Amino acid sequence: MYLRTPQIPAPSSSSHEELLSFTRSSEEDFTAVRRFAESFGLTVGERGPGGHSLTIRGDIANLAEAFGARLGMYTPEGGEPYRALESDLELPAELDGVITGVFGFDQRPVASPHFRPRANATVQYPPNDVARAYDFPAGTDGTGQCVALIELGGGFRQDDIDAYFASLSLPVPSVEAVAVLGAQNAPSDPSGPDGEVMLDIEVVGAVAPGAKIAVYFAPNTDRGFIAAVEAAVHDVARKPCVVSISWGSAESTWSASAMAQMEKLFAGAAAAGVTVTVAAGDNGSGDSVGDGLAHVDFPASAPHALACGGTRLELAGTAISAETVWNDGQGGGATGGGVSTVFPLPSYQQGAGVPPSANAGGQVGRGVPDVCGDADPDTGYIVRVDSQTITVGGTSAVAPLWAGLVARLNQALGRPVGFLQPVLYSSAASGALHDITTGNNGAYQAGPGWDACTGLGSPDGAKLLAVFQAQSTALGGTAPGGTAQS
Repeated sequence: MYLRTPQIPAPSSSSHEELLSFTRSSEEDFTAVRRFAESFGLTVGERGPGGHSLTIRGDIANLAEAFGARLGMYTPEGGEPYRALESDLELPAELDGVITGVFGFDQRPVASPHFRPRANATVQYPPNDVARAYDFPAGTDGTGQCVALIELGGGFRQDDIDAYFASLSLPVPSVEAVAVLGAQNAPSDPSGPDGEVMLDIEVVGAVAPGAKIAVYFAPNTDRGFIAAVEAAVHDVARKPCVVSISWGSAESTWSASAMAQMEKLFAGAAAAGVTVTVAAGDNGSGDSVGDGLAHVDFPASAPHALACGGTRLELAGTAISAETVWNDGQGGGATGGGVSTVFPLPSYQQGAGVPPSANAGGQVGRGVPDVCGDADPDTGYIVRVDSQTITVGGTSAVAPLWAGLVARLNQALGRPVGFLQPVLYSSAASGALHDITTGNNGAYQAGPGWDACTGLGSPDGAKLLAVFQAQSTALGGTAPGGTAQS
């Protein structure tokens, strides 16, 4: 359960510890919730790391009565049975506005990993070659930084990590598993979530070999996903500078309260100078909904997330010879992207030319993605998963790619770049991204400037560093400010 918080400040470089002073709910609210819970024979457990969540435990019948929950059991074909809500929850009038979200009743899987293995890929790239092509800043390797990875299943094996980085002649990164809500590092199947976990680790470790990697494992439910992000953003021990998320699903599959809570956590991350990179999806403009309409993926569509779309990258040596929108057609995958029907147009996109949604009567909302990078499995990444070497693509690779770049930018600057969008969408960043103008993802066509396939473009790391260095000079070394909403 999540409670209301004080106003989260604009993006800054506050510490993880200072963030708690902004997000911690009042003692009065906690007392009111405890009194309500105890009246139904429920017990109140520990507070979450952000100071605005708590766990309520008890018999499921008492919990359902307390929150007016109507529940059903479902068994998907070939899957495990799960409990799901069949109606909205009912909160007591005295707690209206105090409780902002109740999660845990619904156990249905909420997100899918956005990676695509390819058995007969046209080209295979080690991730560090992709970083060279995108000119990640020389003289940096992410030393002194920590990258957080959010994983909703699967796991890693240390012997795979050791063998992989030995094959690239790179140092073995420090990788630590962090358990959230009882989930563990549990490798099992190279064609399942293990592929996602290893792709994330190996991309970050190859493009930012000096960075520490913390992998937050959580159950694949709305409660688990939200709790994992909360754990990473408020981790005062490891202090991640960037959180990479390669899981998601269409906005239409999420509850309004879950999306609002996740975006609140992302805004808190921005306030602490923590960047959040999120894969934009691998199923084109329809995002696997199957209703013939355009959809965007969440949490990529959250305004404080850096949404990462996908391209097909062709290299001549380590130089880019061609880069187009990733679209391998029906069944082959294509970059996600489009216009949110949940979040309004943020202030940083006011001049970007975000079009109305491709749906009939479409609105102009948050445009997805912001940026892009190599994602086509036919120009995919060499990874090692459960003792197998395979080629993998998908926008799942782009979120950790950008996370590794952020770690290197932070190292070079000696401060966090934090919430990137106000700078990326400014005129100062013109020319610091490779504008992708060829291709489509179904409903949307690439073109000059921002588009709903590849956003502003793929990175030129050295030029981006120069942009942030100039900004530091102009601001006297302080971190950028700005807000996501107009």
